Amino acid sequence: MAVRMNHSGRGAASNSAGRFEKYLTELTEDGWDLSEDLPPLRTEVQDEVARSLITYNQSPDLPFDRSINPYRGCEHGCVYCFARPTHAYLGLSPGLDFETRLIARPNAAEILRRELSARRYKVATIALGTNTDPYQPIEKRREITRGCLQVLSDFQHPIGIVTKGTLIERDLDILAPMARYGLVRVGISLTTLDANLSRQMEPRAPSPLRRLRTIRVLTEAGIPVRVMTSPVVPGLTDHELEKLLEAGKQAGADAASWIMLRLPREVSELWREWLTEHQPGRAEKVMARLREMHGGKEYDPRWGHRMRGEGTYAEMIAQRFSAAVKRLGLAVDLPPLNCADFAPPPQSGDQLSLF
Repeated sequence: MAVRMNHSGRGAASNSAGRFEKYLTELTEDGWDLSEDLPPLRTEVQDEVARSLITYNQSPDLPFDRSINPYRGCEHGCVYCFARPTHAYLGLSPGLDFETRLIARPNAAEILRRELSARRYKVATIALGTNTDPYQPIEKRREITRGCLQVLSDFQHPIGIVTKGTLIERDLDILAPMARYGLVRVGISLTTLDANLSRQMEPRAPSPLRRLRTIRVLTEAGIPVRVMTSPVVPGLTDHELEKLLEAGKQAGADAASWIMLRLPREVSELWREWLTEHQPGRAEKVMARLREMHGGKEYDPRWGHRMRGEGTYAEMIAQRFSAAVKRLGLAVDLPPLNCADFAPPPQSGDQLSLF
């Protein structure tokens, strides 16, 4: 069941209960279609005192084994976001709660410094932004991501960043010096060049043109950028694949990647609701393509399969991507970032050298 709300300017159309919730107080229809009388949703932010920050994974689908996330939930409101189901673990809805009831971790930098200082810590690239965007709007005020970047810079620790947020330009003073030592790479997600479609799917994320400008700003500062054509939406954005790669290349990106649309758990229902509201004429085609790639299901979570699907259509997208990146000279496989210079900085109370 879904709670009826005024979702203007948001990605999800409902606020279905999380899968761990037994009860839901539902707003019932009273016969009057007066959605405009419902108050607009405001973003709420609560603080969480983090006990740990670095999360480790053993997924063969991912090129990293550790990540950090300064925030839970994301105000960008991308309706297709595969991270939405994580909000259910907080007793919140993966729907509108995910984009309006955010959790900030103000002590993230402090915890990160402690974890990197541990004697047993072994350096490897940390991924930032793999679950929720580290440069979503609240970062402008909270600066938690910036604090974490400063710690990583102090330790000369390699970092890979994924974002749609143009606020990353604020942190050039940290990122540009790190880039000179091979310590950072950024991925900018670009789903469509259609501004209207982007506003519908990603209502509070920067426009496609603004993201391309961010690629240009970063690369001109010496920071290597990968254009991420993710997700590819079958029957909706797939025809743009080559144009997205070309736009990224022209903006200065030196590498590229792609991932097919993923609909884990509650995201499937939210996506179908979105299609019904915004793209009713294409809904059947989009869902048919997805089921075709997942053995008749809307999503298959198997490792080695979930990111790109399988079958004729999935192979066609992979071939188009390969041909385009070869023609444009965009890299796919990149050398690892610099781990050799990692060194914990002197801490208060450390014995100073006599020499």
